Amino acid sequence: MSTEVLRATGIGKSFRRRPVLRDAQIAVARGEVVALVGENGCGKTTLLRICAGLAAPDAGSVRVAGRTGYCPQEPGLYDQLTADEHLTLFGALDQGRTMLAELGFPVGSATVAGKLSGGQRQKLNLVLAVVGSPDLLLLDEPYQGFDHGSYVDFWSHVDRWRDDGRGVLVVTHLLTDRQSVDRVVELPNQPAAVRSRS
Repeated sequence: MSTEVLRATGIGKSFRRRPVLRDAQIAVARGEVVALVGENGCGKTTLLRICAGLAAPDAGSVRVAGRTGYCPQEPGLYDQLTADEHLTLFGALDQGRTMLAELGFPVGSATVAGKLSGGQRQKLNLVLAVVGSPDLLLLDEPYQGFDHGSYVDFWSHVDRWRDDGRGVLVVTHLLTDRQSVDRVVELPNQPAAVRSRS
């Protein structure tokens, strides 16, 4: 039986004739943390969205084993709901509150998401991706806006997810993160554009 929770092969994607991904490959095993790195614009976010099933590739295939949790760069929150109301919608109030508390979030706050700081919004965004114990976590720079303590706490959680046998794919720009992962995959830049033929 395969230990892989994710395998994406030959992934191609273009926007307005501009190739963003060409023959991209990524695989993540159970209990493995993989960092996805590369220059801005090389397609890291696009590849994560394709792996999460939120965008269709122009070429290639994606195979996922089990449930997936996805944490986008921009929090996908309901601005008029509190953190507790978000967690209730996901059916994970107790589990979510516990993790929020561990990240230094003011648990039980009546503040709606639209009034939270950037760091607090991102903490809630991350917790919503993790509740329900998915087999695969796709995390797109999930600690943006975190203070140093919350950043350290995030990597402690990553260690726990690894120990629990989950696969974790995290997009990062920080060189220090590479010491906390099992493997680094770098996406190359693609040619600027494909010219139309006259």
